[in-house]
Amino acid sequence: MKNIQEIAIAEYDYPLPDERIAKYPLAERDTSKLLLYKGGEIVEERFSNLPSFIPQGALMVFNNTRVIQARMRFRKETGAQIEVFCLEPEQPADYQLVFQERSECIWQCLVGNSNRWKGGVLSQVINIAGVDVTLSVERVSSAATVNLVRFFWDGGLSFAELLEAAGELPIPPYLNRKTEENDKNTYQTVYSKVKGSVAAPTAGLHFTPAVLSALDAAGVQRGEVTLHVGAGTFRPVKSELIANHEMHEEYIEVQRALLERLVAADGVAVAVGTTSVRTLESLYFLGEKVSENPAIEESELFVEQWAPYNREHTLSTVEALKALLLWLETKGLDRIHSHTRIMIAPGYKFRIVRAIVTNFHQPKSTLLLLVSAFIGANWRKVYDFALENGFRFLSYGDSSLLIP
Repeated sequence: MKNIQEIAIAEYDYPLPDERIAKYPLAERDTSKLLLYKGGEIVEERFSNLPSFIPQGALMVFNNTRVIQARMRFRKETGAQIEVFCLEPEQPADYQLVFQERSECIWQCLVGNSNRWKGGVLSQVINIAGVDVTLSVERVSSAATVNLVRFFWDGGLSFAELLEAAGELPIPPYLNRKTEENDKNTYQTVYSKVKGSVAAPTAGLHFTPAVLSALDAAGVQRGEVTLHVGAGTFRPVKSELIANHEMHEEYIEVQRALLERLVAADGVAVAVGTTSVRTLESLYFLGEKVSENPAIEESELFVEQWAPYNREHTLSTVEALKALLLWLETKGLDRIHSHTRIMIAPGYKFRIVRAIVTNFHQPKSTLLLLVSAFIGANWRKVYDFALENGFRFLSYGDSSLLIP
């Protein structure tokens, strides 16, 4: 087999007509189509029937991240509009703390119309519950892609309250439309709770309280992780070889209780969405790190892009998970806070994930590489079936359950 980094992204292309991209969600989330791929066979189902295809006792892992209203617009005195898009907190760097700040904070941001904002402070007045609050921004530093932007405001409100009032929910760019009021509900999973994403973990958008209850009734265990989805998830691979594509870094948080449940499940899980896949698979490499260096600090704990491929990995999955549990106990922590840039591409060996619930992804994307890594060359068979049978694609589209 060829070297992973020599994979040509052109091999992972397919024709996706614009009319097949779902611009809006269905009125009822769980009435979406479900493509069931099991052992090479494909059947069309309805998403509400998903619980009948998950084995009793299986551990199903969901990403509980919540999308923030990350896009804000400011206007210069000249009339030029500047868009500030929050990506990740810089100071304080902790998500929970930054949303509680009541006077100022600094974020890594994308800046739209950046060349029109040479410097200085931009401000806007927001009326929140009948009180005028002045929100201001200034650029602390700028780079080709990410800028550090300082937010400061009066009134003593939390930054979370400001985002709710002044921000706009950032729906995917390929929808080619403005955010609408209903998106604030439909572009969140029903189990979302931890604020921080700038894009939804879209496989979860199909779940309803009824489907979750049916999973419980069927004896399926449910667990949660947190991965805050970054804007890089929409970035296509523009280089010919994936060796030259830089994976985006994303924040992950996994509680000790979930690690214990994974160990009890022999290190095996069903992942809801590619974000849950990336989080779960990253745990193996984090466990490998703490096993080899038990004194490692949390700030040094992250997964590099090529970590799965640059050496031999002899640790078993359960050994890696137990090493993480021991490290947490030694450090007196109840959860892991880390970052991952893991690249999952054909040739990757899955350590934890045995089945994936996922939507249909963009051509030439790292998410399509992940699907191909999971089910091999049959990804084309799956996507051809979906295109030929009226499935809706991308974030608001239909779903699939992939069981190799």
